[in-house]
Amino acid sequence: MAKGDIARTLSKIRLRMMVLCLLGVALSLYALYVEFLKEADENYEAMCDINSYISCSKVFTSKYGRGFGIVGEYLGKDHILNQPNSIPGIMFYILILALGEIRSPTAAKIQRGLVFTSNFMSLYLAYLLYFILHDFCIVCVSTYIVNFLLTLCAFHRVSTLGKLPKRKMK
Repeated sequence: MAKGDIARTLSKIRLRMMVLCLLGVALSLYALYVEFLKEADENYEAMCDINSYISCSKVFTSKYGRGFGIVGEYLGKDHILNQPNSIPGIMFYILILALGEIRSPTAAKIQRGLVFTSNFMSLYLAYLLYFILHDFCIVCVSTYIVNFLLTLCAFHRVSTLGKLPKRKMK
């Protein structure tokens, strides 16, 4: 692959990852918005609340919607770290976006590791969603898909960066 082709491929990967990260931030912001409105008014119905089995607000306001259902269990419901899951989600997508702007194999490998790991969190949350909460959350599943697609892009980015000619030391 020629250096120009590699640069174009990296540019396309960067754009895809940027779009996915922005989508992840938007989904996370919407989740936060729904959670705040639902907590302020229990009669609030979000657009993603379709019926009793397809309800995002049911998920966001559950004990698993904050601190991933773990922090509140061990540190207390009112602990500062027991934040809505969407807050670390927003920070995650911004970090992945920032790492995508750094054109180095090390940054790409860190990014790949983080997005790969995010899929384990997605599996954990999907398990809770289906087996514990017996619900289907469109927003949640959308973030799982975003995380999976980010992983594919991150692996492609690392692979493509590996095709760049090595710099010679002087």
